[in-house]
Amino acid sequence: MISNKFKKAGWILLIPSVVLGVAVVLTDYEADWLNLKVFAVLYNQVFEKTRSFQWVETNITNTVIGVLFIVGAMLVSFSKEKNEDEFIANLRLTSLLWAVCVNYILLLLAFIFIYGTDFLSVMIYNMFTILIIFIVRFHFILYKNNKAITDEK
Repeated sequence: MISNKFKKAGWILLIPSVVLGVAVVLTDYEADWLNLKVFAVLYNQVFEKTRSFQWVETNITNTVIGVLFIVGAMLVSFSKEKNEDEFIANLRLTSLLWAVCVNYILLLLAFIFIYGTDFLSVMIYNMFTILIIFIVRFHFILYKNNKAITDEK
């Protein structure tokens, strides 16, 4: 667990990266100013020979959004709550277990029903679903619990 002060920074990174990620997926947009020369361990383009351990010219729009999403989601997921107690620790653990189970059920359904290049897209999105499911479930149960406590008063 990391300090609660990182949670705000996580939300600041996570929310815009989700919005930008959805916009990029829906429009296939790539920012021209993100055409850069980057070091690639492996690089392959259609009808080209695979290159490795070289500097390559490519657009890193998806890379930047993906990195911002993962860093933001990890900060949100693994930052302590202001009042971290055993209930929250247990909720965190059960939410993570629940997210992994739901993620693999969705992946199993994808293996059974999705084929071709669409399966590759599903696999790319699948990298992000565990964190998304965890954050949504953890904060939903936390909200529901806080609301129940407030309603009792």
